[in-house]
Amino acid sequence: MDRGLERTATVRRPTPRGDAAVAAVLDTVGELVAQAPGAEAVGLAVPGIVDDETGVAAWSENIGWRDVPFRALIQERTGLPVAVGHDVRAGGTAEQRLGAARGARNSLVVPIGTGIAAAMVIDGHLCVGSGYAGEIGHMSVGADEPCVCGGTGCLEAVASGPAIARRYARRTGRETTADAVAALVAEGEPDAVAVWAETVGWLGTALAAATVLAAPEVIVIGGGLSRAGDLLLGPLADDIEGRLTFHRRPRLTTARFADEAGCVGAGLWALDLLETQ
Repeated sequence: MDRGLERTATVRRPTPRGDAAVAAVLDTVGELVAQAPGAEAVGLAVPGIVDDETGVAAWSENIGWRDVPFRALIQERTGLPVAVGHDVRAGGTAEQRLGAARGARNSLVVPIGTGIAAAMVIDGHLCVGSGYAGEIGHMSVGADEPCVCGGTGCLEAVASGPAIARRYARRTGRETTADAVAALVAEGEPDAVAVWAETVGWLGTALAAATVLAAPEVIVIGGGLSRAGDLLLGPLADDIEGRLTFHRRPRLTTARFADEAGCVGAGLWALDLLETQ
């Protein structure tokens, strides 16, 4: 994208695993830079645990990489300055500066899709921690469900898109998707309504706890599940309300940038690099 954040080129690739995924990222970045004569910087948003300071992707269970020095690899490939960070924090940057959390000094941006995580903005600053901040998907919510991380009862294991579909299939014997479950909820189908109610309760547990800790003014729901709109936001706001006492109630809304938030945030990081040089 250009300095006005207008997209100038798009490349989409399937996501392989392990070393093939690393090669795919490097090849895609190289292709995009080649399509953009005069490119000045690269912003890269990747999933998993990321060390923003060193530009190393420390670990991703879903993709299967560990300790990948993306900043160094991309600098070597392109000769450009590179910003690397977590994809959810990139989305949080986009929503904070330009989207649904704009104007809020304290916010949570929570994409709910294949996985669940949160970007936390506290006093106007994106909270990175030691690279692990915002891993709300691996907060235990008391469910009896194994998680790919090795834990049991993680939010992601029961409330992510695939988890919703899996729980509905287990209950009914019918394979489906989270979007289809949401559509059935709107029609009042009993099994879908039951699965949805459990999902809302688990999300409410985690987001109420996050509210007590971080006191966000707004919680922005992104990812595929945000397409459910008020079907999710209404009962989720009520659930959070019921779990809080004297705490300030956050406003719930859906993300402005949907599944492009990470790209926009990575572009903003690249611009930040140029402004500090």
